[in-house]
Amino acid sequence: MIPQRLASIGYAPRMAQRESFVAKYGPWAVVTGASSGIGAEFARQLAARGLSVVLVARRLDRLEALGAELFATHGTEVRIQPCDLADEDGAATLIDGVADLDVGLLVNNAGVGLKGRLVDLDPEVLRRLVEVNCQAPLALAHGFGRRLVARGRGGMVIVASTGGFQALPWSAAYGASKGFDLLLGEALAVELRTDGVDVLTLAPGGTDTEGPMNTGVDPAKVPGKLMQVGPVVKLALDSIGRRTLVIPGAGNRAAAWATRLVPRTVAARAAGRIMRRVIS
Repeated sequence: MIPQRLASIGYAPRMAQRESFVAKYGPWAVVTGASSGIGAEFARQLAARGLSVVLVARRLDRLEALGAELFATHGTEVRIQPCDLADEDGAATLIDGVADLDVGLLVNNAGVGLKGRLVDLDPEVLRRLVEVNCQAPLALAHGFGRRLVARGRGGMVIVASTGGFQALPWSAAYGASKGFDLLLGEALAVELRTDGVDVLTLAPGGTDTEGPMNTGVDPAKVPGKLMQVGPVVKLALDSIGRRTLVIPGAGNRAAAWATRLVPRTVAARAAGRIMRRVIS
């Protein structure tokens, strides 16, 4: 029984919410792209909510450091799963590697960013982008989706981007891949709803992670202020099961929905002007 003093300060409702979250989406969550940024923050917040976490990325040293942090902070059970989702068999290897775990939540977060004129880019880099941003989320949604449907409960988070709401010149392949993720997530939310599986598409705008900087984005030229990862992830986890699409930040939401009010060519040109500015 929870002491009356603790119940009076909101401890009991918080505990009930945590237990409900674990019952629906636990005991294990798989987080791809967990070595930094949004993925690492998902792992931290899921551990804080009581889930055990499978950390998936290429950089083993970062996964081990994060795993040690989660165990020290929350006593979380962690499995480290190094994996390159750009490999042809990367997704299948991941699914097989956690076949013994009762996975209740998939966070499809791993992604490759890419800036520049399409015809100037390396074809191998483009191939890797499509594998990580499109093929892997599709394969993981299929493989883990079957498991979630069979257990009759659980969820998926598919990380798209506000860049997926319109054509994105000078980041054409990335924008197109995030449009794929956006539509995939919205469709799966309808398909799997009656099976007890909640699907949430998260579409962040500019977020303060190493990803944009690694592709040549100048943060000082990005319209508006970059969001911090903490509020972005919290909004997603608070929304799963209640909403099917979340766009963190009022400015990002306004910009995303504004693309529906103008011709697509106008939206593309506007996005292109912004992109040229932030990478120049």
